[in-house]
Amino acid sequence: MIDKPFHEADEESLTAVFSERRVLLNLAFRMLGSSYDAEDVVQETYMRWYALSEDDQRSIDSPMAWLVRVASRICLDQLTSARARREWYVGEWLPEPLPETPWDMDRPAAVGTDPAEWVSLDESVTMGVLVILDSVTPAERVAFILHDIFGVPFNEIAETVGRTPAACRQLAASARRRVRAAEPRGISSARHRNIVLAFKQACETGDLDGLIGLLDPNAIARSDGGGKVRTALRPIVGADKIARFVKGVLRKEPGTSLTEEQVSGRPGVVGRIDGTTVVVISFKLNDAELIDRLWVMIHPEKLHAWRIRDVS
Repeated sequence: MIDKPFHEADEESLTAVFSERRVLLNLAFRMLGSSYDAEDVVQETYMRWYALSEDDQRSIDSPMAWLVRVASRICLDQLTSARARREWYVGEWLPEPLPETPWDMDRPAAVGTDPAEWVSLDESVTMGVLVILDSVTPAERVAFILHDIFGVPFNEIAETVGRTPAACRQLAASARRRVRAAEPRGISSARHRNIVLAFKQACETGDLDGLIGLLDPNAIARSDGGGKVRTALRPIVGADKIARFVKGVLRKEPGTSLTEEQVSGRPGVVGRIDGTTVVVISFKLNDAELIDRLWVMIHPEKLHAWRIRDVS
């Protein structure tokens, strides 16, 4: 996303720096897993820039590097406080699933300016990766995202997290190991899509045995209703229980039409009623090509990117 290292961007004009708002939104979304929170972080970052005197602004060799550092610090503070806030969250908290393009820079401006349209999709925003990153420490997450995804040198990351460069290297390595251990290997996108299509068909036909056959016996499903929509408050474990849970979710919403679509860069299932998105299901497959993780998003506020697209 950042075409050149920050230390080579010193001559970049201020106008060009502010045109890189998308970089900050991509950074903040990967840090926080929420487009609303990412937008708030970017706004706060620019407010802090405007609060500087003109002399202070001119003294900053690389404004873009300054903005990224400030945005990262704000995210670090939010990640730390989020752990306490989530003790009061109703049920499971999941990162926000994103639709695929055209939610990008090429989308006509008349459609809207929702922050999700500025978040590009790659492996770092799959639900599996974001869920794993939500389980590491805030410092590990910041170090990993800044270095592995945005290419920030460890000496600059050290200024952000208040650790030595060597410590930041270890923080990033720890998060990297967790991500690599959790991500499946060798499963093609086409195969993933075929399994998701079979899951969708089994849901549509009410084929309980078919659903169970697609799930690992020890699969885990997590659902996020945020207290806005009634759902399971704890993870559901086991193929039979998950299959019955999914059927129950769809029964609660009669008339739901299902489609297979890209969800945060991977094939997933989207449910709509009268054209409005009401549920988004993300999947992770294991090496046996069985579904071993499902993330069911029914929190209305976390489906706003989909609903804006529904009416566009």
